[in-house]
Amino acid sequence: NGVKVFSATMAQERENLGEKVTAWIREHPQCQVVDTIVTQSSDEAFHCLAITVFYLEDRPAK
Repeated sequence: NGVKVFSATMAQERENLGEKVTAWIREHPQCQVVDTIVTQSSDEAFHCLAITVFYLEDRPAK
């Protein structure tokens, strides 16, 4: 029931993107990751890396 997109264009940010995703997962234990998609795109000047995380979030009963 949720989607979180992490993206980076700068080399240093791309190198640290996995750690950023891992930290988000740790900080959101109520979210069960069900799928991920890694996408890379580029043009003459920039390279973009995106990690899309699909998750189910446990919500307290009302």
